[in-house]
Amino acid sequence: MATVSQIWPFERRRCLKPHGIIILLFLDLCLQCVNGYLSSPRVGQEPPYSQDAQPVITSPVVPAPSSASPTDSDSYASKCPSGGQCNRLPADCINCSYHHNCSYGKPASFSCKAKRGVHCTGESGQQQTNFSLSITCQFCWQLDPSQYRCSNSTNCMTVACPRKRYNAKCQVLDHVHCLGKRVFLKRLYCNWTGGYKWSTALALSITLGGFGADRFYLGQWREGLGKLFSFGGLGIWTLIDVLLIGASYVGPADGSLYI
Repeated sequence: MATVSQIWPFERRRCLKPHGIIILLFLDLCLQCVNGYLSSPRVGQEPPYSQDAQPVITSPVVPAPSSASPTDSDSYASKCPSGGQCNRLPADCINCSYHHNCSYGKPASFSCKAKRGVHCTGESGQQQTNFSLSITCQFCWQLDPSQYRCSNSTNCMTVACPRKRYNAKCQVLDHVHCLGKRVFLKRLYCNWTGGYKWSTALALSITLGGFGADRFYLGQWREGLGKLFSFGGLGIWTLIDVLLIGASYVGPADGSLYI
């Protein structure tokens, strides 16, 4: 019994030791939380500055003055003639109130106004700003091909059946007035040349066609080698090529037109 009474206090102290460590860790965590809360700035309160830190003074951002660039009036005024008749000004020099309630292909009158900085005169010679412009009622893409310029493509085959087309970007000439957009897209036939002459190709086909000279000249070296080693297909291939080149059915290998 004495032995049991001596062991019990020792066992109780050993069991309370882990609980004490846990209690101390919990108290330490609470103290750290309280310390962090007291040291953190409150809502609407500026954080304290340290001795080394200096306040930074910010000023409103002032945009830098932009470099002097020509205004829109200067850009088009340099292209507009001064002192001429108003109805002969380029399209970039005037603003017109175009409407679409007119008959296609017939003359129509529109109210126009010279842009700022553009000076023009009427038929009487007096300077005026507002005037009436008479043009043919049609959209820009309906104009005659001589009244606009289109981009040319060198990536399409001109010698093909059926003849191929490409998407071209066209722009109306300055002195031409029309309805709608002055820059438009249009599908045109492939029409470009690489410098090959039809007369030269035909002459080579007649004289040296048995050696494939005509095909070599047109850039078709495979067919040229075939004619060279077969002696013009014993004359049959040569005769056929004369007819095909004469009818412009066989053209340059790059797909361009003859000149």
